[in-house]
Amino acid sequence: MERYLALIVDDEPDILELLEMTLSRMDIDCHSAGDLASANALLKQHDFDLCLTDMRLPDGDGIDLVRHMQQRYSSVPVAMITAHGNMELAINALKAGAFDFVSKPVDLGVLRNLINTALKLSHKTAAGTDVKKSAPIATPITESIDNNSEQDLLGESAIMDKTRATINKLARSQAPVYISGESGSGKELVARLIHSKGPRAEQAFIPVNCGAIPQDLMESEFFGHKKGSFTGAVADKAGLFQAADGGTLFLDEVAELPLHMQVKLLRAIQEKSVRPIGEQQELSIDVRILSATHKDLDELVSAGEFRQDLFYRINVIQLSVPSLRQRIDDIPILAKHILQKLGATLSLSDDALQALQAYSFPGNVRELENILERAMTLCETDTIIADDLQLRETSTLPLATEGTELEQTSKPATQATQANSIEPNSELPLEDYLGSIEKDAIQQALEKTRYNKTAAAKLLGITFRALRYKLKKLGLE
Repeated sequence: MERYLALIVDDEPDILELLEMTLSRMDIDCHSAGDLASANALLKQHDFDLCLTDMRLPDGDGIDLVRHMQQRYSSVPVAMITAHGNMELAINALKAGAFDFVSKPVDLGVLRNLINTALKLSHKTAAGTDVKKSAPIATPITESIDNNSEQDLLGESAIMDKTRATINKLARSQAPVYISGESGSGKELVARLIHSKGPRAEQAFIPVNCGAIPQDLMESEFFGHKKGSFTGAVADKAGLFQAADGGTLFLDEVAELPLHMQVKLLRAIQEKSVRPIGEQQELSIDVRILSATHKDLDELVSAGEFRQDLFYRINVIQLSVPSLRQRIDDIPILAKHILQKLGATLSLSDDALQALQAYSFPGNVRELENILERAMTLCETDTIIADDLQLRETSTLPLATEGTELEQTSKPATQATQANSIEPNSELPLEDYLGSIEKDAIQQALEKTRYNKTAAAKLLGITFRALRYKLKKLGLE
């Protein structure tokens, strides 16, 4: 039966010997190269399952080899060997496509964990071919994921196709991923998919809401503690890092971490080890870090509220989850799925569907679920109508890009209109007042585009379907 084959690239004989011995004891064959030229020649001659390369080579940079293999041999995971403490180079390697990195002097325990994880991505394993029984590391990658995750990431829009493709690519890497997006857009679901489609799928996925842990308990929750290390520590306790060992730790709302915990988290990520409270020795951990927040971390870094070094460490790769406003064409599919999940046999009327697609959804998919659950209760027939939805009267106009042509040209007209219109504190109901403002904005857009509805919708920053609904609702057809 076929054994795994690794490529080792390093110009230091003692490092080559150490790596060869380690791989040999794991029943992995290997070929060694001392420079880029030799490595490229070996890549043409053999079908490798793994590559370990030093950062500095006599005829070039190890990152150049990473980029070359990403283009020509993308199925082969590449791990970078870096100088101790040089996190900048390690991060650059991860951004270039490296699977993971290990620092010199090489910790054999960390190296073995890295190799075990990388070989789960081997094309031999993924293809289901025979592998040597003596290598228990060769567990096949699971193509399917937990029951509902893949189905829950619904949508046929181009932006969702791109998001799914990015998730599949990120699942093959061990680089930290920062998932940005609005509340309710599905950041944790995306994190679960990255975990479930990767080599750690059979290990734990530990989600933690950083804003929900009291500050005085954070260190104990993350890193654990020894019995008697403080008042109330009546037994040893493993922290979240230990619970996620071998798997993935998802730090949701990471922006809520206080500065003193950001320092400790940074060290844990960089050193791949933690020290429980009351423990004298650090414990090695093998955890992939995924993080998310609805806040703008760039702004927090500029304001000094979030450490820049931690930001760069967790933001090696960024994935932006699209808001529901960016994919309103997916609303019919999402609504049908949510109603089925809620056990409803109801359907949506055309006017209800149009109302949903015209709504701005500040709460995204989570809000859509709440709206439909409420509508199920209020609906008196087998069809949900627009009134059952009880949508708040919010305009999608603020979604238009700031500084658009409409905004620049309509300000004088809007100001003039406001001068002659009813004030908000008048006796006119709020709904009618907001409707009058929306009506004025739509009329201005129509006049500017010579009543071309498609162009007017684009100018307003809404879809054509949403504009048609508003025209009908406001009596402008």
